[in-house]
Amino acid sequence: MFSSAVPYKNQHYSELKKACIKDKVLFEDPEFPATNSSLFFRRSPPGRVEWKRPGEISDSPHLFVEGISSHDLNQGVVGNCWFVAACSCLALKEDLWKRVIPDWKEQEWDSKHPEDYAGIFHFQFWLFGEWVDVVVDDRLPTINGELIYCHSKENNEFWSALLEKAYAKLSSSYESLEGGNTGDAVVDFSGAVAEAIDLEAEAFHSDQKKQDELFVDLLKVYDRGGLISCSIKAQPHEIEAKMANGLVKGHAYSVTAVKNVRLGHGLLAYFKNETIPMIRMRNPWGKTEWRGAWSDTSEEWSKVGDTERGNLGITVADDGEFWMAFADWCKYFTDADVCRLINTSVISIHKTWHEVVHFGSWTKNADPLLNRSGGCFNHRLTFLQNPQYLFDVTKEVDEVLISLQQKDMKINRKYGQGENQTVGFSIFKVENNRKYRLHDIVTQQCVATSTYINARTVFMRADLQQGRYVVMPTTFRPVTLTDYMLRIFTDLDSGCRELKDDKPKVRCWSSFVGYPQVVTHIYVHAAQGLENQDKTGGADPYVIIYCEGKSVRSPVKKDTLEPEFAFSGIFYRKKPRKPITVQIWNSNAVKDQFMGQVMLTGSVKDSTEAQVLRLRKQGTQMADEMPGFISLKIVTATQLTAI
Repeated sequence: MFSSAVPYKNQHYSELKKACIKDKVLFEDPEFPATNSSLFFRRSPPGRVEWKRPGEISDSPHLFVEGISSHDLNQGVVGNCWFVAACSCLALKEDLWKRVIPDWKEQEWDSKHPEDYAGIFHFQFWLFGEWVDVVVDDRLPTINGELIYCHSKENNEFWSALLEKAYAKLSSSYESLEGGNTGDAVVDFSGAVAEAIDLEAEAFHSDQKKQDELFVDLLKVYDRGGLISCSIKAQPHEIEAKMANGLVKGHAYSVTAVKNVRLGHGLLAYFKNETIPMIRMRNPWGKTEWRGAWSDTSEEWSKVGDTERGNLGITVADDGEFWMAFADWCKYFTDADVCRLINTSVISIHKTWHEVVHFGSWTKNADPLLNRSGGCFNHRLTFLQNPQYLFDVTKEVDEVLISLQQKDMKINRKYGQGENQTVGFSIFKVENNRKYRLHDIVTQQCVATSTYINARTVFMRADLQQGRYVVMPTTFRPVTLTDYMLRIFTDLDSGCRELKDDKPKVRCWSSFVGYPQVVTHIYVHAAQGLENQDKTGGADPYVIIYCEGKSVRSPVKKDTLEPEFAFSGIFYRKKPRKPITVQIWNSNAVKDQFMGQVMLTGSVKDSTEAQVLRLRKQGTQMADEMPGFISLKIVTATQLTAI
């Protein structure tokens, strides 16, 4: 995940700083000047703005004061609580903030060597698959001598204000940061995979089993370095409205701990081992806390021993940080952003994932058949024009993680654009030997479809059976043009690749050996009436389909006489009258055993009603015809083994 960073706007920090020190001048960033254009494009801040360097705001400026902490941060005058919450999450993870704030020791003010100060700083963000190094000067916007945007509670600590300025530079202005998603910022700080969870729609508060599973999942995410935030839905007039219980609507909170808290006192607490699932959060305001059960002064804390309370760091200060019972969190919060740091390391004590990343674009072409922006499944005529990516699940069942991220467009907000497009994706189970793009969806099984939402990232976890799949990232409407990044995580290498070709390529010798005339899809569904082949009274059958010198083999179905194969193959046939052979074999450690076969004939050109009847007698059934190919479905194996 970590790699060398690309300089933004081709500004190289070390070269610029060296030049400033040599010329004895303080850096002034021409790419993000100290002017109104960097502040706003529509609505100016509430007061007369003066740009000041940290030394003009405080007598003793520092990047960090007594280290970095989630308690350092306070929200400014714009609606950027989402960014402040993301910074709070970042401050909890030392390995992450040291990446985002590189050379942090070298960037710190040094009173012993004031000549090294050049008014220049740099930060690194993970943007659309690569780390980008952003340079800024340290002129910060103030009103009446105070910082007006994100700032630390200590007036001489400036890491958060400078970090925010670098992030604002990427979006062209501070105003572009008004309204955003905490999960998006966390991804930009880490390269994590973001999952948005609708706590309200999923009704975790009323389903104890789902609630328990969610807590276990969040506990695992937190323990493995992931970052979590949450919020409460609000109508426009309710934004940042304080509720009677102390929570604030339309407000992003950073989750600072997830823990099973031990109840009881002394040794009895350890022997009894009674715990309660709890979660700790921080309000970006730096004050205003939850007033319900398990709040700072709540009587519930009398159930917890002094040692456990000390480990939890319980305070009674109105510092914006508080604990809640997980059940209450599920009840009162409506949305959560879970950012997982997916482990792709070869050496690890935790689960290691295999990651594949593809970059692409939904594009329009003069030839409609070459368009790659067909819209969602609702648009049947153009849906299959979308990009298609093939991958294999090689385990019997595997959990697959898929993340679709569109390019961040906040930089275009000043032009009245820059909002996210509505995007999503569908997953189809396809023939085990498919090599070319899908041209029909009648014979394919749609196994999963993500939500379609105007979010920067759409995420899905799916348990998929062994086989071959095609995932299609799409916009909701056709001809919606933008860039995307598709990330697929599997337990084993999935061989994921984009399908670009529509059919086998024509070669110069095609006229001599023939060119495919018919595309035939064979689908083997079930087998019945198989003979016992092992000591347990079952068999270990598998299917092989042969066509014109090529074959495709299904996975083995263990210990069964009535296997459900759901197995298919696709063949581009040069000689449609040559038969297709479908065989069933029993897997054996010494030598596989033949169990039966059926030979299928026919072509599109002579697909008469008589032929359909003949095929049915042979143990097959013709599905609805599609232009250019014939579909054969093996419906039972009783007749198959009898032939």
